[in-house]
Amino acid sequence: MRPFEGLPAAEAAVLRAMGPVWADDINRHRKQVVEIYTPLLSAADRAGITVDAGLAYGGHARQRLDIYRSAATPLRGAPVAVFVHGGAFMRGEMNSNAEIYGNVARYLARHGYVGVNLEYRLAPEAPFPGGADDVALAMAWLRTHIGGYGGNPRHIVLIGHSAGGAHAASYALDIGGSGGIGGAGAGHGLAGLVLVSARLRADALPSNPNAAGVRAYWGDDAALYEQRSPVTHAWRLDLPTLVAIAEYENPHLDAYGAEFFHRALQAGAQGLRFAQVPGHNHTSIVAHLDTADRSFGPALIDFLDSTRPTI
Repeated sequence: MRPFEGLPAAEAAVLRAMGPVWADDINRHRKQVVEIYTPLLSAADRAGITVDAGLAYGGHARQRLDIYRSAATPLRGAPVAVFVHGGAFMRGEMNSNAEIYGNVARYLARHGYVGVNLEYRLAPEAPFPGGADDVALAMAWLRTHIGGYGGNPRHIVLIGHSAGGAHAASYALDIGGSGGIGGAGAGHGLAGLVLVSARLRADALPSNPNAAGVRAYWGDDAALYEQRSPVTHAWRLDLPTLVAIAEYENPHLDAYGAEFFHRALQAGAQGLRFAQVPGHNHTSIVAHLDTADRSFGPALIDFLDSTRPTI
């Protein structure tokens, strides 16, 4: 396993050099990562991949999702894996461009899943718990409709990256009532949860380059941050969960991921896994999926497969 496998040597060198200084200019580095991976992903074989795009799960223009299947996806009863993108709460698109983040759902489909790429409303239009509420609305839609796309509504795994990880965790833990259909831990209807480079603690620290996004979503009152943070509710975790961080993270997110894992473990949660992805940064940890780089993909699929019922 070698980070940046499949990239031209010069671009791999750029990414290796970027890692230790990632936090010095996150926005510029994120743009570079997307520019490096887009042509590589665009060259990926699309044979057997089908996409049902722009399906509405709610009335807002951003309450949409794309469904990916491949020749490896069973025609009926396939497990479902839903990806929720990041973007510091105030920006981001499920299709950041023609390749990212559809590469994640495509990779899931190649491994036998119905892959779902999920869009949601942004702050400040939809402050806390708006993102988690949209996840809940999408989950309700999927439970009703995913069977028509070959998916098993009783086997859905939720994957959240960055701010999307905050929304995914808040939904699974029913923070702010987002679970909706049965209270904390009773109504999420999930078979598993994956939190990738997730923002699991609200903070507006001077060292947080995305503090403005935290305030826009979680509010200006820092006294509310502890109660609204997923780490505070980690004791509620009642489903298999993979927490993954990049070696080079946005400030504090690696520590928050470890804190969430530790709190859930101390509370007796079962089926927990933790992974740090060597060499990769906050963006490349998902941008490299569906390339020759096997830094994170096999561990992700192994976890997803572990949530399937044993026969």
